[in-house]
Amino acid sequence: MPVTSPSVRKRPVNLTLNDGLVAQAKAYTSNLSATMESLLAEFVSQQQQNQRSRQQMADACADDWNAVHASVGSFADEHSTL
Repeated sequence: MPVTSPSVRKRPVNLTLNDGLVAQAKAYTSNLSATMESLLAEFVSQQQQNQRSRQQMADACADDWNAVHASVGSFADEHSTL
């Protein structure tokens, strides 16, 4: 999900990166900013997918628990003080 559209607003940011790693990366890319932006976009996309997946698992768990509660009831129902 790279963000390369010319209409996308860009701004300079300060990053602290390992000097040796930057030197090595420059041997593989002529545009370090674009490479970092692409990698960051991929990271964000993956994190969003992970979050959606965790939410789906939580929703499924809640649905399963609600189904059990609907068919069996709650343990606390037998001990109501009312």
